[in-house]
Amino acid sequence: MAATKRKRRGGFAVQAKKPKRNEIDAEPPAKRHATAEEVEEEERDRIPGPVCKGKWKNKERILIFSSRGINFRTRHLMQDLRMLMPHSKADTKMDRKDKLFVINEVCEMKNCNKCIYFEAKKKQDLYMWLSNSPHGPSAKFLVQNIHTLAELKMTGNCLKGSRPLLSFDPIFSTPRYHPKSQPFVDHVFTFTILDNRIWFRNFQIIEEDAALVEIGPRFVLNLIKIFQGSFGGPTLYENPHYQSPNMHRRVIRSITAAKYREKQQVKDVQKLRKKEPKTLLPHDPTADVFVTPAEEKPIEIQWVKPEPKVDLKARKKRIYKRQRKMKQRMDSGKTK
Repeated sequence: MAATKRKRRGGFAVQAKKPKRNEIDAEPPAKRHATAEEVEEEERDRIPGPVCKGKWKNKERILIFSSRGINFRTRHLMQDLRMLMPHSKADTKMDRKDKLFVINEVCEMKNCNKCIYFEAKKKQDLYMWLSNSPHGPSAKFLVQNIHTLAELKMTGNCLKGSRPLLSFDPIFSTPRYHPKSQPFVDHVFTFTILDNRIWFRNFQIIEEDAALVEIGPRFVLNLIKIFQGSFGGPTLYENPHYQSPNMHRRVIRSITAAKYREKQQVKDVQKLRKKEPKTLLPHDPTADVFVTPAEEKPIEIQWVKPEPKVDLKARKKRIYKRQRKMKQRMDSGKTK
């Protein structure tokens, strides 16, 4: 058996150079047997190779960062996505005054060909850009119903850096044989279309019965537009069901205002009815047919003065004052 050498950094086992034929013939048979035994011992004590012996070919890297003005929930969501995708890179927050085309230059400096950019507006609306830098295409989404890993506290769990199964979207995939990835597949990313929105979920795959247990995070993406270029360009698709957050808030305010106006109108009608003169109907003589007069009671004149009522509160006050005076006298007598 040929001797093998192992690289220090966990590389592949490389076969040692075979000795020349003349050297093999020159060695005695006893020495050959000894060398064979040594090789077998080395093979027995050799460290086994890594699980994944493939080559890292997919050099895809994804940049995940945001603009200024995001809240704590968005920051935790970005940290969760970076933890789920070991091939991601981070960068400092971008100023809101800068144009979006600057992100292509940032991706080039960071050696990234994909980008997830979170854009915050009005400190309450969050938008997500998914772009293939630098040539495109790119898509803009409205992010809703965000729940982070720390907030959910689900029972599911998976190995950090493991490669997931993907349902619907390959942009979140971890490249095969990535140095930071693990050679296991123990969770799945699902992108489900429901109610004209994309629902993201992360589930653990249980080995016993292949059941799914949710891990987190979870969020909902509402597609706005798809552009031909990276962060701009001609519009390829526009969602006809999309409603902007400003329009949504305006509709809610108009509904509440309509309810308030309706209540005020009911009150005004009631006031007008009270002010209207009452219409007096003529007396109906047949209405008193079944009325029976009540018996008149004899008038009693009281000649004796009634007894005065006892005021219990006043009596208690008088007793309390009397007891207090007696106590004061006793105290003054003791002091003398």
